[in-house]
Order: sequence, then C-alpha cells, then structure tokens
Amino acid sequence: MAHCPIFTPVPILPEPLRILVLLSRFPYPLERGDKLRAFHQLRILSQQHEILLCALHEDQLDKAWLEKVRPFCTEMVTLPLGRLGQMTELVKGTVGNRPFQVSYFHSPTAKRLVEEKIAAWRPELIYCQLLRTAAYVDNVRNIPKVMDFQDAFAKGMERRLETDPWYLRPLVRSEMKRLQRFEREVFQQFDAATIISEQDREQLSFPERDKVTIVRNGVEMKRFTPSGRHKTIDVLFAGNMGYPPNIEAGVFLAKEVMPLVRERIPNARLMLAGARPSFQVRQLADDLTEVTGWVDDIRDCYDQAKVFAAPMLIGTGLQNKLLEAMAMRLPCVTTPLANNALGARSGEEVLIASTSGEFAEWIVALLTRPELANDLAGQGHDFIQKHFSWEAQTQPLLQIFDTLVRKHSL
Repeated sequence: MAHCPIFTPVPILPEPLRILVLLSRFPYPLERGDKLRAFHQLRILSQQHEILLCALHEDQLDKAWLEKVRPFCTEMVTLPLGRLGQMTELVKGTVGNRPFQVSYFHSPTAKRLVEEKIAAWRPELIYCQLLRTAAYVDNVRNIPKVMDFQDAFAKGMERRLETDPWYLRPLVRSEMKRLQRFEREVFQQFDAATIISEQDREQLSFPERDKVTIVRNGVEMKRFTPSGRHKTIDVLFAGNMGYPPNIEAGVFLAKEVMPLVRERIPNARLMLAGARPSFQVRQLADDLTEVTGWVDDIRDCYDQAKVFAAPMLIGTGLQNKLLEAMAMRLPCVTTPLANNALGARSGEEVLIASTSGEFAEWIVALLTRPELANDLAGQGHDFIQKHFSWEAQTQPLLQIFDTLVRKHSL
C-alpha cells in the first residue's frame, strides 16, 4: 500500500472562527481513541480559532482533567449523562430506528442546554465527533455542520457478527442495520464529514462516501520517545481493554499466539496494558501474562517491551496504539486489517500476520534476531515521524472549515 500523503498547511481566515465542538466524551484522560483525537484536534484548532466546547460525560470529572482541556477553549460546558436517563433513552430507542449507542448518549436535558448555548454563542461552525452527537444539532439549519464519523461503526458491528456469542448476534445485527441507516441520514444532514482512513471510508454504507474527507490521527513524536531502559517484557499489547476489538485481540494473543511462542522461548512474558480490562482479559493473568489495568503513563509499558503485537481481528479505524509503539521504536507485528488504515510497508516498517502461527513466527524472529528487530523498529519510527504528526494530519480539517464558512458567507 502506498505511503499516506503529507498535507501542506493551508491559508487561514483573517479572523478566527467561533467553532462549537460537540463531543460524546470529555477529552481527558487520553485512554480512548476518540478522546485522544478530540484532545489534539482541540489543541491545534485553538491556535487559530475560538473553541466553544460542549462535552458529554458519564463519570465524575476530575478537576485536573478539566484544567488539561480548558486552555484550548474560549468557553467550556460539560453535560452529565445520568445512568437512569441513559437506560430510559435505550428503552425508548428500541421502538425506533435510532442506533442503541446514539440513544445511550442522548439526553433531552443536555440537548436543550446545547441548543441554548448555540443561541447564546452564535458559532460560525459546528463540529461534532461521532454519530452519537448528531441528534443534538438536528434542528440546526443556518450554521455549517461537520460530522467526524471517525470509524465505520456499522462495518465494525458487521465484523462482530463473526466473533460475538450466538446469543448476542441478533442484537449486534440490529445495531448494524440501525447504524447503516443512521450513517446515511447524518451524511445528508451535515454539510461535510470526515473519517480516519480510506479503509473506513470505503466501508461506509452510503454511495456518496467518496465525498467524506480523510482526517487521520497523529502522534506526539517528542512525547513518545524511548528512554533506553532495560526491557523486561517480551510482547506487549496496549489499548482500552474493555473495548471488544481489543478484548478479542488480547485473548487471541494470550491463548493462541503466546503458547506457540513459548514452545521456542519458554519464559516469554506478555503484557496486556490498558484501562477497563474486561473479565475475559483479567482471567488471562498468570505468572507469564501481566494484565495492568489503568496505567498513569502508557509510555512506561512501551519502554519495557521488546515487541509490540496488535492482532486486530475486528474493529475499524487507525490504531493509535500502533502509531505510539512505532514512534517509541518498537518493532510491530499486526494484521492486514490494521495496516490497511496505517499504510506501512510490510516487511520494512511493520510485519503482517493473519494467523496465530504467523504471529508466533514473527514474534520469535524479532525476539531472537536483534538485527531484524532494530531495523524494523528504525524504519517504523521514521515512517511515523514522516507521515503522522498531529499538525499535518489536522490540516484537511482546517481546510474544510475554511471552505464551508467562506461558502456560507457568500
């Protein structure tokens, strides 16, 4: 696959825009991909524009989290979602066509507050992250609106039909069909839309998907720098360990790949790092497998590891974990599914595997052949440095905002 394009800076408007940003989660701490994407986009957008942030949240927000985001915002409003209200909206959603996850994140009270803020702030543009936020601005007609699909969620549900237990598949199939309809509706209601990769764009469920703009994620190269500490973990996988694609990958790695690795390297250690480990993941812990749960700084986990393995079998989107691991000069093994979004050269910047045997072979090779591991790590690092800075990857979004506001002002 060809290298990802590098975007050059675009001209900015003479005066800053007033942009209302609507998020389904408060963008800190950075333990989820949507939060990471929102945080860095806010950081970059705020350098040119006024940001009016409305962020939904399910849990109590720590004051320190608020202070991490506040510098990017001219004004900031947090909108709590109560558990009772979420369950009520889910029940109400079963009688209609709205996706369950959209109902789960919907609050009539929060919607009224968003509408009040739009009237008070009078933004020149509205930017929504994820389908979950679309219903909050469905009555807005006179302000340009941009939707960040981020991932192809309907396709992600379709892949889960192959792996979820039989008793969950009717629910998953229903959600898939609901998401397919909703993706089309949202695309028609918004003035522009973005998504994280070409692969995800091709998997959207409406024929006009080519009009959706690719806006990739990036990585902070200065922050994700190896310390040179002694390596004590042979294989690492990191991510939100309560997220189904990550659960599937962690179980596959621990139960199917590592036993094959240990036939050659008996004491090979595996670390599964990340917040919210599910019961399935916690059950994997033993003398040779560490399940960390929440870690204060994921860089410590990357620093300890010799090899990063990301056996993504389901799911969509560009994997932030791969960007970070490669930036930290870790040799990486992943699946074609994950690399289709990444676009690294197989055998040079990343190694590709599809089966447990292939993953085991590559992991053993990297653990026993230092020259192979060092060469792959170096080329992977250079690839990320060249193509995946947050500043470069956010330029298409700035261009969309510029074009829409100019068009609207005519």
